[in-house]
Amino acid sequence: MFEHELQQALSERRQQHRYRQRLLVSSPQTARLDIDNQSLVNFASNDYLGLANHPDVIAAMQTAAAEVGVGSGASHLVCGHSYYHHQLEQALATFTGRPRALLFSTGYMANMGVVSALVGRGDKVFEDRLNHASLIDAGLLCRAQFTRFRHNDREQLNTLLKASTSGRKLIVVDGVFSMDGDTAPLDSYARLCADHQAVLMVDDAHGFGILGEQGGGCAQHFGLSTQDLPILVGTLGKAFGTFGAFVAGSEALIETLIQFARTYIYTTALPPSVAAASLVSLDLLQHDHHRRERLRQRIQQFRLGAGRLNLRLMESSTPIQALVLGNDSLVLQVATRLKQQGILVGAIRPPTVPEGSARLRITFSAAHTTEDVDRLLTALDVAIPLEQRA
Repeated sequence: MFEHELQQALSERRQQHRYRQRLLVSSPQTARLDIDNQSLVNFASNDYLGLANHPDVIAAMQTAAAEVGVGSGASHLVCGHSYYHHQLEQALATFTGRPRALLFSTGYMANMGVVSALVGRGDKVFEDRLNHASLIDAGLLCRAQFTRFRHNDREQLNTLLKASTSGRKLIVVDGVFSMDGDTAPLDSYARLCADHQAVLMVDDAHGFGILGEQGGGCAQHFGLSTQDLPILVGTLGKAFGTFGAFVAGSEALIETLIQFARTYIYTTALPPSVAAASLVSLDLLQHDHHRRERLRQRIQQFRLGAGRLNLRLMESSTPIQALVLGNDSLVLQVATRLKQQGILVGAIRPPTVPEGSARLRITFSAAHTTEDVDRLLTALDVAIPLEQRA
């Protein structure tokens, strides 16, 4: 009976054209991937600055592993907090302009840990409808009252805050939305928080390294201080090119998380060699300005070319470029046609995105060349039917 129920649910997902399958990658993460004996130009990765395979980052990880081993051996609060972890936290605090930073093993764990540590019964969480799954799950599981507002709708959020009589009010949003590529109006949200005695939390997973003069992300882009934006979350597995996550904020915030965030307390610390690699990656991210400039050029080249082909892109100036086709089956068909031409893109369908908004999620890296972008545009012109264009 149990197996039959599982098979039935899997069959239904296949019929909906929403069945997920893993790709077997046999090469480093670069602008090109070897998948199933085929070399593909990679427009599906979040390695925005091309650091995942940088020789200096690799060397730092190898050196640290030879020095201190592979595993951290325990949680941070037992004996797993290494010199490399500590150094990285200090560097991230300086980078974000916050008093302190705290490492988590994953971005999902960071978001779950922060929200559950800071709010509970009697409090209220307000979240954008298009927030990442980790933020939505955190809001659902923290025991506070949970309300979602329309995407980037400041006026609805203001109305909800005015009507709220709860204890602590926590506004939680993505800095850059992972499926649309647009940015939250964080300066406006910071003013709302000041007006309504609320607290702002931003997951800037897709903003760090990309936005801001030195790659400081949304906080740097909008000029938000610790007071404006008390809880800043970032991940290391995207523009940093490594792995893990962090929270940056005040001394009191970080100490509170060390004492009460269960996803920090009760898990093994990430390998110290990963922290060592991230230190080098952070230095490259801040000082190799040409990477951000090259990335901006590739994005602009693509958007101009897509406009000439009448492709319906969502508004975005970030490396995440969404081409909405609407139909789940069509998205899979187009992604398959692109793969046959040597191009890999993300085929994103519900429930990851709202019903009727299935899309190609096309992401860019500083490692892409102008020829790569031209090849992508040519492949899209072949793969997408004329009736599906603007």
